[in-house]
Amino acid sequence: MAPIEGKNATMKGIVRASRVLSGWGGWIAAAAMTAGLALVLAEIFARGLFNRTLYITEEYSGYLMCVLTFCSLAYTLREKGHIRMVFLLRALSARGRLRLNFVCHAVGFLFGIGFTGYCFGFFWDSVVSGSQSMQVSETYLAVPQFFMPLGALLLAFQFLGELVRDWLVLRGVEEGETALAEEDLGR
Repeated sequence: MAPIEGKNATMKGIVRASRVLSGWGGWIAAAAMTAGLALVLAEIFARGLFNRTLYITEEYSGYLMCVLTFCSLAYTLREKGHIRMVFLLRALSARGRLRLNFVCHAVGFLFGIGFTGYCFGFFWDSVVSGSQSMQVSETYLAVPQFFMPLGALLLAFQFLGELVRDWLVLRGVEEGETALAEEDLGR
């Protein structure tokens, strides 16, 4: 009895950790959005008041958009914000929906692992080659590209958390929503 309870505690720990890490990704995305807004406002004021430019606004706004996009993927999954196609879910029983979600989260986890590997290769290529931006700033591209594998890894871990949670619900260890609720449809 004790080993099973220990496994369940470990699995619940994975679910909690995935939720916490996704929350951190959400905070990073919020900081990137705020920094992008501040940068654009500074550019507006520089042009309007001093007839000058910051020269880096467009470039860094793009980098911050990349950070925002990748780091918010896991948080969006956690909050059920991704678009879902539910026509098949509506045709299944509650248990069938849980099983389909389990399969979808397993596929998502595998995709997330592959996506992380691909993004890491892209990032690592910039580290090894020392790639720099062709813009005025000559930014080392590995710095903004770091957030791509980070966000992809957070997404993979959130898919793992969802997969484990589905498993716990299917095993009856944890309570879960078995009916197709409106909040499952995305926001």
